[in-house]
Formats: sequence, C-alpha cells, structure tokens
Amino acid sequence: MLVYTEANGLPPMQLDDIDRQILDALHENSRISYTDLGKKIGLSRVSVQARINALIESGTIERFTVVINPTKVGIQVSAFFNVDIEPAYLDQVAEKLADEPSITSLYHMTGPSTLHMHGIYPSNQEMEKFLLEKLYTMPGIVRVETQMLLKRYKSRMGMKL
Repeated sequence: MLVYTEANGLPPMQLDDIDRQILDALHENSRISYTDLGKKIGLSRVSVQARINALIESGTIERFTVVINPTKVGIQVSAFFNVDIEPAYLDQVAEKLADEPSITSLYHMTGPSTLHMHGIYPSNQEMEKFLLEKLYTMPGIVRVETQMLLKRYKSRMGMKL
C-alpha cells in the first residue's frame, strides 16, 4: 500500500464515507473499541482496525490524546501571544518556544505578527516570569502582544470533518 504524507510530497489520502464516519466517531470518543465502532458503522472489528491503521500510517490521524480541563488542574491563566521576530531568528525562536511546556500551540502566521501562540499558566505571576525570563530574553524578539482569555465558549482539539 502506498502511504501518502505531506513529508514525502505525495497527494493526501483519499477518504471515503466509511473513513469519515470512523474519524467522526473517534473525534467524539477516541477510546471507543474497534468492536463498538464497527457496530456503529456496520463493519467488522478487523475492518475497522485495518482502516484506522491505514489512517495512522498515512498521517491522517496524527495521534490520540486526552483533553484536560485546565482549571481542574490549577491552571488559571490562558493567554494568546502575537510575537514579531526578526526573520533570521524565526526558526531558532520557534524551536525554543515549541519546547516550552506552558505553550500549547504555536503557529507561523501571515499578517502583522510572525508567531501566534497560546500558553497556559497557574497564575499571572508565572506568566510574567515566562515573559521576563524566557520570551523577552530570546534573540530577535521585536514585539510581543498578549491577550488574556476571559471566558472559553468553545474549544476543540483537532479538526472535525
């Protein structure tokens, strides 16, 4: 079977209706058993397992994970940052930020800011410590704009088809 991934430059995997049903069910509950998923969409456990393995091998499914409610584990501050960086330092800064445990997402964006990121912190003091001791000290940082989250109306991990 030919595996299609972004890395090898081949076209993306073509999904049929069954693949989409599998992805939809896994998006709702990634802990569902192959047997229960098979019953839900009308396939055998073996067929479901084979299709999921193909979706993993193709890179369509990147990983299975758990979503944790930040406030339930003592994370009180959620903030978004727009960080302007001198182009020569972009990759270096992005690699350092990607290794930061408090940073949950990091994107290279078009428009006025170079990097857009989200971070979570136990307190305002911890966020300030991150800014003063880590972010502001990185070479190439030109400007940092911070927006603190007040209320979450919707949050979804991954994409839904």
